[in-house]
Amino acid sequence: MEEDQMPDFVIVTGMSGAGRTEAMHVFEDLGYYCVDNLPSSLLADLVRVNESTEHEGGRRRLAVVCDSRNGDFFGDLEAELSSMQEAGVSYKTLFLDAADDKLIARYKSSRRRHPLCTDGTTIWQGIQRERLMLMGLRDRADYVIDTTDMLPQKLRSTIRGLFATGSERKGLAVTVYSFGFKHGLPREADLVFDVRFLPTPYYIAGLRPQTGLDEPVRSFVFHYQQTRDFMKHLENLMGFLLPLYVEEGKTALVIGVGCTGGHHRSVAVTRALADFIRQKGYSAAENHRDMTRD
Repeated sequence: MEEDQMPDFVIVTGMSGAGRTEAMHVFEDLGYYCVDNLPSSLLADLVRVNESTEHEGGRRRLAVVCDSRNGDFFGDLEAELSSMQEAGVSYKTLFLDAADDKLIARYKSSRRRHPLCTDGTTIWQGIQRERLMLMGLRDRADYVIDTTDMLPQKLRSTIRGLFATGSERKGLAVTVYSFGFKHGLPREADLVFDVRFLPTPYYIAGLRPQTGLDEPVRSFVFHYQQTRDFMKHLENLMGFLLPLYVEEGKTALVIGVGCTGGHHRSVAVTRALADFIRQKGYSAAENHRDMTRD
């Protein structure tokens, strides 16, 4: 979905146990302001408050869960949506569904009570009540996702495919940062690469005071064939790993690249690796932890 087509307001509804909580986690990762279990009568007020409030970086996107947990409040949802549509409020509705037997199995495994099983009714009876209650919403929904045979990571990727833009669609925010081993290993890194085997410019007087962000140092580091070979293998590895991380549902990846002091080799390689990851369409930030340390 292109940036100018992104919905500012998404209503998430559907069957209890069909994956609404997982869906909201995805919208949070996409930068939406999420509200769970909002009474339908407050939808218009929420939109007005959001439109009247200035937010850094422009408009704030909203994702709101409205479902049968609202009890008597829920019955007005269709009327509220119609009123907002007549008022020119742009929104999309996402309906999550699943087969009855799958919903029953999920509730049994969670040991939680179905929201419509308040008078001694069975889970199956509660599900039938809910289906009848939600029939109109399902028919008018912009998107319906059946999660019966869907793993959580597949649900996440499906929602991203519908609502994410650009690098968001990849679903993975990567941070690449350089460090010096003499200052300690990075605790938060998922992957660490040791580049101390590469030729060092430290012993060249004219290069020592510079960093891997300076062209003379970068030219020195990448002049050597082993550096170019290493980068080729590293890029191939990233090309293999990153799509698999996305498929698995990972949303953040931290890569550490270390040399002795964190001034030269690791900095140059970090810059090159971050550029490569961005070229592949992922969001990639770079940071140089020890570049200014002695």
